[in-house]
Amino acid sequence: MAKDSLAKIWRAVVEFDMLQEGDRVLVGLSGGKDSMFLTSQLAEVQKHAPFRFELACFTVNTMFTSDFPRAELQNFCQQYNLAWYSEDVDVQQLIREKDSPCYSCAYFRRAVVNRKAVELGFNKVALAHHHDDAVETFFMNLMTSGQIKTFKPVTNLSRSGITVIRPLLYCREEEVVAEIKAMGLQPLKNPCPYDGHTMRQSVKEHIAELNNKYPEIYEHLAAAMRKQEGMELWPAKLTKEQAMAKFKEFWKDKA
Repeated sequence: MAKDSLAKIWRAVVEFDMLQEGDRVLVGLSGGKDSMFLTSQLAEVQKHAPFRFELACFTVNTMFTSDFPRAELQNFCQQYNLAWYSEDVDVQQLIREKDSPCYSCAYFRRAVVNRKAVELGFNKVALAHHHDDAVETFFMNLMTSGQIKTFKPVTNLSRSGITVIRPLLYCREEEVVAEIKAMGLQPLKNPCPYDGHTMRQSVKEHIAELNNKYPEIYEHLAAAMRKQEGMELWPAKLTKEQAMAKFKEFWKDKA
């Protein structure tokens, strides 16, 4: 299992050109299963990559609880000889009056990680989104906003100059759970008060229900995330100005 998962990470790293010589990569480490697994696997990649790159971890203390597990996170990073940084951000205060607290929380946490990366001189941020996250995001966007999109394997942020990479994108969540257990790692409890009661959790459960009835639906959703030939979609929606111009053009010689 471990070799299979690592092979998937190498596949993502190579296929999407995630790492280059001299990169300084800051891993977003929450202490959950996904970010702990990502940290351990990138440390393994670092050992065997044909070039040198730097690796360190950063945690946003969201201050949802008063018992931030500083020692546990520090000790975890020491296992892999990685520097660890953290910063306190009162996320609950920031999202208190927001209509979409989960979206706002994720936005603020990403902003803090990117800012810290710039401050510390890192050029890349590694996030622990796996394959299930990508499929769920794709389905959620389709349902809630009619958009056919999900996050990309590599995202270049022009304003900060940071490049975001997601090396776990070929790993399924069940693989991550099995690997963490086999490695004897103890993920930290998510302090978020909304944990288990989010729209993403509902989408996860809905996809699982659909997959029980239509066993290939997960694979089909995953396939739909890829650009492909033969796509038959409507043209982009016209603006009011464009529609009016076409209307006038159509009728101009018919009066």
